[in-house]
Amino acid sequence: MVEKVKELRPPRGLARIGFRLPIQLYKLGLGGMFGTRLLMLTHIGRKSGLKRQTVLEVVRHDKTKNEFIIAAGFGKKSDWYQNILVHPEVTVRCGRKDWDMKAYFLTPDECGQEMVDYAHRYPLAMRELQKFMGFKVDGTDEDIFAMGKMLALVALRPLGE
Repeated sequence: MVEKVKELRPPRGLARIGFRLPIQLYKLGLGGMFGTRLLMLTHIGRKSGLKRQTVLEVVRHDKTKNEFIIAAGFGKKSDWYQNILVHPEVTVRCGRKDWDMKAYFLTPDECGQEMVDYAHRYPLAMRELQKFMGFKVDGTDEDIFAMGKMLALVALRPLGE
């Protein structure tokens, strides 16, 4: 049975600088080194109205639909997540390409299934991810599905689709 053993808090101080370093690499044109495993999300601040950027891990990239699935690793209270709730139109840079996209919020069952699929594609990354996010999971599809239902996943789709 899945268990939340610790609460994950957004990084502060020097750790925050480390988490923000990939943004600078994207700005220098080096985003291609991440392939499709990371993307840079440009979104609008819900209070300030200013452009904000964050780099996020891609849970899944569907090349035929040009859809990206991303997770709010620090939960629904993450600033970027709160911002796209208010302003769902975003810009995505993955590798060296930019797309204007719209955010769609997955249901708990869709989140669960995405995490099971992710675990099958990246078993080692899944084990590290569940520890990082503070979950104790037995590794079965049922447990991973249950954990996924507790997460907030977002689909980013090209505008007009």
